[in-house]
Formats: sequence, C-alpha cells, structure tokens
Amino acid sequence: MNIVSILLGILSLVIVIPATIPFLGWGNWFALPLIVAGVVIGQLSSKRSGRNFCLVVLAIAIIRLALGGGIL
Repeated sequence: MNIVSILLGILSLVIVIPATIPFLGWGNWFALPLIVAGVVIGQLSSKRSGRNFCLVVLAIAIIRLALGGGIL
C-alpha cells in the first residue's frame, strides 16, 4: 500500500510541477484526486512515508491554487 501511495504521489508531482507555470494552474485540479487517493491509500499502510509525500505534494498544489485564485 505504501508503494502505491508513493507512485500516486510521484504521478501527481509530475502533473503539479508544470502546473506551477502561469496559465497552467488548472492542471492542479487534475492532480488533486490522485493526491487525495494517495493520502487515503497511504493512511491504510503501516508505513507513513507515502502518505507524508502525498501531503507535501498536496500542500504545493493548494498553495499554487491559492496564489492563482483557484483557476489560473
């Protein structure tokens, strides 16, 4: 379960990094469901590294969405 959570976090990070560029912030909306799924799966695991990684990616995506007003 932890490995699946880390893989979802990496996939989400690949989406979130380009979404930090102006006018590509909408990409964060596609990454959010993957991040939340990674957090939930990571919570079910006995180890916490996958969950924590997904929470860091979630924080990056939320900060970027807040800076762009939620859309940009």
